[in-house]
Amino acid sequence: MPLSSSQRAIHELRQLIFSGELAAGSDHLESELADRLQMSRTPVREAALTLETQGLLTLRPRKGVRILPVSADDMREIYDVLTELEGLAAERAAEAGYSDAALADLGQSIADMDRAIDDQELDAWAQADERFHTELVRLGQNSRLTSIVAMMSDQVRRARAMTLFIRPLPTKSNDDHRGVFDAIKRGDVTEAGRIHRAHRAQAKRIIVDLLEKHRLHLL
Repeated sequence: MPLSSSQRAIHELRQLIFSGELAAGSDHLESELADRLQMSRTPVREAALTLETQGLLTLRPRKGVRILPVSADDMREIYDVLTELEGLAAERAAEAGYSDAALADLGQSIADMDRAIDDQELDAWAQADERFHTELVRLGQNSRLTSIVAMMSDQVRRARAMTLFIRPLPTKSNDDHRGVFDAIKRGDVTEAGRIHRAHRAQAKRIIVDLLEKHRLHLL
């Protein structure tokens, strides 16, 4: 099924922001963005409204949109929320008594992360890591939790893209994911939640420290 004009605008604007072509702190008129995407202003405005709720830009009356920087303070708050919500998802997944088949995608994402580390392919690692977190949340079987996490995912993705190649090699992250996976398989609710919360807390420290050290949040 083809994307609607507004869905395509969301996808293309998001890609331009993540790539840095629409730089943090830059201002753009809706007409300029419409010309760039070769579409009318209506889907561009609809896309901008969606991306505003996701923290990627802000709409300003008669001035168009401003691309927001990645704020270290924002990331602290976002990771605090993600730590609790994804920890809860890990606990619910452990409670559910999933079969090995039902956990296959979660296990495959870890295998892909291991392979990416062996090959030193950090972009591939990031994609597999994102699949792990998305699948973990899905297994938690809470639609409201899923919606809240999805709302924050773009800001997390931007911060990770900015720090991916200057952070330590994420072997510890793979070990944490494997620990969560094993706890879910054996139905250990307490351990699944504990490991995942510790994992997200460590990720928060790494991301925030790098944003502040390299002043990336001011770009």
